[in-house]
Amino acid sequence: MEQRVIGRINQQVSVVGLGTWQLGADWGDVKEEDALAVLDAAVESGVTFFDTADVYGDGRSEQLIGRYLRERPDADLLVATKMGRRVAQEPAHYTLDNFRAWTDRSRANLGVDTLDLVQLHCPPTPVYSSDAVFDALDTLVEEQRIAAYGVSVETCEEALTAIARPGTASVQIIFNAFRLKPLEAVLPAAAEAGVGIIARVPLASGLLSGKYTKDTVFPPDDHRTFNRHGESFDQGETFSGVDYESGLEAAAEFSALAPKGATPAQTALRWIIQQPGVTSVIPGARSPEQARANAEAAALAPLPDATLDAVRELYDRSIRAQVHHRW
Repeated sequence: MEQRVIGRINQQVSVVGLGTWQLGADWGDVKEEDALAVLDAAVESGVTFFDTADVYGDGRSEQLIGRYLRERPDADLLVATKMGRRVAQEPAHYTLDNFRAWTDRSRANLGVDTLDLVQLHCPPTPVYSSDAVFDALDTLVEEQRIAAYGVSVETCEEALTAIARPGTASVQIIFNAFRLKPLEAVLPAAAEAGVGIIARVPLASGLLSGKYTKDTVFPPDDHRTFNRHGESFDQGETFSGVDYESGLEAAAEFSALAPKGATPAQTALRWIIQQPGVTSVIPGARSPEQARANAEAAALAPLPDATLDAVRELYDRSIRAQVHHRW
């Protein structure tokens, strides 16, 4: 699979990675053996980048990846985790002492001495402007607790603030065919600075797969049931902030754009891959089959200009008014 370089740290990652929120919590239950099978299928398909967080299943996702790393020491992987969401979201909690405690926990969960990449996990907006926070992150690098750091953001403004910090290696941001705003300023700024862009929620929580209908019922412990209006965390994390009913209609139109031999989900991933400035896209997977299908998107031919134009037109007509001004 194609590898792309995070310029500021000169590290390569696969253009399709694996997001592991599903393996921890908030997507219904996933058995341990099934989770490990997903990780294995991704690696066998060429994935070299896993993304997790200390809050996914309160550490379960990290622990599963840690077990996989022990069982597959030959796997050449870069594992990114996140920190900061296990406490009340107040800027005062973003201190060096807390960072040390949080990264110690993640190091234990993953079974490593040094974490490859640690991302602030969508912290309060003032955190991005705090010199003390970034000094503390630099200290973690100096102490070899972490090799590099980045941020996971909710808004384009937060992303641009983080990119301006010289130590920021990567920015993880919601970016997909229903969330085009990062194209305007974030992706060009990241490319110029050598900052990696990790595209999350690439299928708009599955909407862009074209598999859901108005009659689809998600489990009670699935965030697509309990967070549609931002009841538990930022609404943008669920269906990219798009209203479910109108999103279904737009998704049906998007599905019709899939080239022969490709699924709508693969088309959505291929669209992200070919946007200038994107380093890796991190779809989740609940089964080995999904992991393999997602990885196959990297081998698809680039989408033609007519398809790219159609995606833009669909966004401007059906989605932009809902999400553009918010994120």
